[in-house]
Amino acid sequence: MRISEEIWPRPVAILTTVSKEGRPNGMTVSFLMPISFEPKYVAVSVSPRRYSFQNLNEVKEFGLNVLEKSQKKLAEVFGTLSGRDEDKFEVAGVKPIKSEAIRPPLIECPISLECEVVFMEEFGDHYVVIGKVLREHVRKKEFEPLLHKSGDFFPEIKV
Repeated sequence: MRISEEIWPRPVAILTTVSKEGRPNGMTVSFLMPISFEPKYVAVSVSPRRYSFQNLNEVKEFGLNVLEKSQKKLAEVFGTLSGRDEDKFEVAGVKPIKSEAIRPPLIECPISLECEVVFMEEFGDHYVVIGKVLREHVRKKEFEPLLHKSGDFFPEIKV
């Protein structure tokens, strides 16, 4: 059994990055967590095989865009296509939002965090990426988060 099937549900977010040439990308993540109240820090787990990982090595910034239940289709598009081959924003019909403190764009969702990478280290088959939150955009305080278990299973759980 995979660890993603053992520890769930997990909130779903789109991690937005940008290449050194300025090309935006995003990937769906659910291995994420807050790690400090003040100052705010968050951690995400990223496979080194992902195009977003390459971007994180080039530009040490990311947006963390927390999705609500109604944004499942967005999570599927950003989680199944490769940014090497596709413009996920265009395919998903999403207009990137200019961030204030980082180069990667944001996505319209309940909460977006603009983060600067302060730590990246390999743990098994993924890297832990820790970001210091530079700006936060809380568009909705009360919402039903999109939750994930594993693969294409997004459980419906009342919160």
